[in-house]
Amino acid sequence: MGPSQAGGETGQQLDQESRAGESALLSVYVQLVFSHGGWPAALSRPLPLPPASASSSSGTLAGLSLTTECNVKPDGLTYCACLSGYQWNASICSRHQLCQPPHNHRPCSCLVLSPPGAGYCQVLPPVPGSLSLDTWLQVPGHTLNLTLHTSQETTNLNWFLRRHTGSPGPIPLQPGTQVSLTSSQGQAVLSIRNVSHEWEGEYMCCFEAQGFRWELYQLVRVPLRATDVARLPDRLSVSCATSPRFQLSCCIPYTPLGYMASWSPGEGSEASLFNTPGDQCLVLATQHCPAADITYTCDLQSPGLTPLRVPVSVTIIQDGDTTCPEDSAVVAWNVTKAGHVAQAPCPANRAGVVKRTCGPDGAWGPIHSSCTDTRLLALLRRAQLLWAGQGWPAEEVPQSLAQLLEQTEVVSSPSDLLALLGTMTFLAKVVADTRIPLRRSALEALLKTTDKVLDMDTSSLWTPAQVQKPSAASDLLLAVETLAHSLCPQGHPFSFSLPNVQLQTQLLTPTVRADYRVSFSTQPPLWAQIPRRSLAPLDTSNSSITITSLVLRKLDHLLPSNYGQELGDSLYATPGLVLSISIMTGGQAFHQGEVTMDFGDRDNPFHCVFWDHHLFQGNGGWSGEGCQVQAANASATTQCICRHLTAFSILMSRHTVPGKPTLELLSQVGLGASILALLVCLGVYRLVWRVVVRNKLAYLRHAALLNVVLCLLAADTCFLGAPLLPPGPRSPLCLAAAFLCHFLYLATFFWMLAQALMLAHQLLFVFHQLSKRRVLSLMVVLGYLCPMGFAGAALGLYLPRGQYLEEGVCWLDGKGGARYTFVGPVLVIVGLNGLVLAMAMLKLLRPSLSEGPQAEKRQALLGVMKALLILTPIFGLTWGLGLATLLEEVSIVPHYIFTILNTCQGVFILLFGCLMDKKVQEALLKRFGCAQPPNSTISLL
Repeated sequence: MGPSQAGGETGQQLDQESRAGESALLSVYVQLVFSHGGWPAALSRPLPLPPASASSSSGTLAGLSLTTECNVKPDGLTYCACLSGYQWNASICSRHQLCQPPHNHRPCSCLVLSPPGAGYCQVLPPVPGSLSLDTWLQVPGHTLNLTLHTSQETTNLNWFLRRHTGSPGPIPLQPGTQVSLTSSQGQAVLSIRNVSHEWEGEYMCCFEAQGFRWELYQLVRVPLRATDVARLPDRLSVSCATSPRFQLSCCIPYTPLGYMASWSPGEGSEASLFNTPGDQCLVLATQHCPAADITYTCDLQSPGLTPLRVPVSVTIIQDGDTTCPEDSAVVAWNVTKAGHVAQAPCPANRAGVVKRTCGPDGAWGPIHSSCTDTRLLALLRRAQLLWAGQGWPAEEVPQSLAQLLEQTEVVSSPSDLLALLGTMTFLAKVVADTRIPLRRSALEALLKTTDKVLDMDTSSLWTPAQVQKPSAASDLLLAVETLAHSLCPQGHPFSFSLPNVQLQTQLLTPTVRADYRVSFSTQPPLWAQIPRRSLAPLDTSNSSITITSLVLRKLDHLLPSNYGQELGDSLYATPGLVLSISIMTGGQAFHQGEVTMDFGDRDNPFHCVFWDHHLFQGNGGWSGEGCQVQAANASATTQCICRHLTAFSILMSRHTVPGKPTLELLSQVGLGASILALLVCLGVYRLVWRVVVRNKLAYLRHAALLNVVLCLLAADTCFLGAPLLPPGPRSPLCLAAAFLCHFLYLATFFWMLAQALMLAHQLLFVFHQLSKRRVLSLMVVLGYLCPMGFAGAALGLYLPRGQYLEEGVCWLDGKGGARYTFVGPVLVIVGLNGLVLAMAMLKLLRPSLSEGPQAEKRQALLGVMKALLILTPIFGLTWGLGLATLLEEVSIVPHYIFTILNTCQGVFILLFGCLMDKKVQEALLKRFGCAQPPNSTISLL
């Protein structure tokens, strides 16, 4: 035998140059090969060592210990195991395969070596730390704290839990909703919040120190709670005449605490124990029906623990009690007392309970089943624990996604569907929290599962599932979005298509950044584009950008009909498509990009919307905030522009106004006639102005009417030309047109209000008249500055919210509230004008006019009053109908009447404000040589 030269630390010789007569401790590692096996007994005795030279003294080998035992297996590999007290050095262990690796951080006691002489096991130093726990028996619902105290520097620290049920090997513990890991100098702490029996077992702390791998253990037990005990039924009503014998069951999960179960009272009954997958059940079978109401108790006892008692009340049906009869719908239902809930077990391989209420009138209610396939429940619970911190997400998420695809075939009830959707939701949360990348195979399994889920029956599965959980479809959308953009960088570009799911991903490198465009083969075709400028803020990151575009069919029909405030209370229809676009860079999501989408040619007007998961207490809803409709320049389709990235669709009103081309034609013809009439009115004033403004009152009246004509002419011209401009908040011309129309139309009504107030002042303050210049100045302030204030306030208030412009047109939004800043002042002005007219009629038409104004002045006032008397009701009716069209789009008649009256305002002003004036008529007749003798008769007609 000789010294080993195969690796590891060489033997150390201590006090190699010791003086004669003194003993020396010499440690030498040697490699021995025994052809016949076995450990020779002679090697265990002291062995004399010959002197190395004539001058040196002889020595004695005090002992020889075996550290490593190697065996050559039939596969030709050498398996070398350490004996007790020895271990492979961590550096050697990291370069070789473990013989049977139960988990990644097990102390290195056996390696597969090739060639055989690769090293040897070394003696272990004292353990460099301790694992402390306040108590091995934890209180359910409290926080468990395990603390590792170390005296040496540690690396590769990991925590594991070895449960006695559910998992064959140790489970890694990661930070999650219940697990938190903290460390500081000399200690590391594992904290688990809200512990339950699912967190009991043997905890292992694995770490490296002093060149070796160490493993420390602590045993933790958690007692059961009453909520962990399943009773079937939890309440029972019995008819001794029809079913004198009945059964009660009490089931608990497997636990190493060794609970003993019993029923009390037990007289006249037989108790039997049977096991189900994951549970132990004690069934009580009564032999005789109790004479009166009774409460049975399931007693659970474990040494050293407080007994756990779970009651089950049994009500005996008496003669005269209202009952529901026996029935065999779905399962067998016994006679049940009115007001009670009958319960029945689920079929095999399904967990839960079937319930049916017996109404107060003795009629059976509907059947409610929570029975869920046990395989789906196991997947759901595993995903929940993975999110809590139990498990290895990088391995278990792909495994769970593959298993979910297999389990879609067993979905046969709303509870099954909810369990499947819940599993997808928790897996998405795990991926979002841990930021693990998914391979193509895992993403394909997710998309195939989603395709099948969207094809599941709506009436028998989706509708009852959404009654139990209204956010079910919204949760599905969020889960698929989260998982879809988690594809690993090596998986891009990736394209996948199924009937209900289409996915396209693209990887943009820092050196190639152009407009992103994607199209999908839907009906009608759908495409989206992100301009280059939206990606510019990401140029500073110098990292690749991944863009994921996902189209889901049928999902929009499953999402709840919830609409944000800006969409009003109308009912909408969706096109059957939801488009989701996400941008990832450096592991972070980018949400602020601008995206242009085209959902194809649509006959009806629509709203561009996105799904906001936070609306309606987390159930989600459609919102139009940040989205705008824009007419495409190069095609006949209408596009959506949104200033953020999420799930998009369009909403089409179910009460769309019919005959839109006819209304548009009427509007254009009416506006043309109005503009022509106003131009005629200006021509008339050009001819007769000096004749009709000979006194102050007439001047003020016609000056106000002239400003009405000028404002309305400019407003109609602007409104008529607005459809030629590109719509949308990003179009300065469209914004300017909407602002000018708002201001000019308001100015028209405020000048009418100035006329009415001037009339009221002349009638009420006969002896306190103001100068013409001062009255005109006040009228200018009222006629121009006030509407400017309203228009500016609407622009500043609603434009930042994206609620200023109506989608697709350059006019105020009727849903977000901007249009009410026009309709509101108009209706108030019409009301004030009506009050002034009523007062004027009482003042001018009373029998005695001796105190009234002079005849000429009185004639001018009557002219003002006559124009207001006709125009005010017409304008009031017009915008009353306009308000009705905003509140409810259900009838075509108000739209036609409003369009005709609104676009013909110029004609009304020409006829009733200008040509019906006596002075104007006389001036025109005189101008064209048709003068008549003066007529002093005053009439209101």
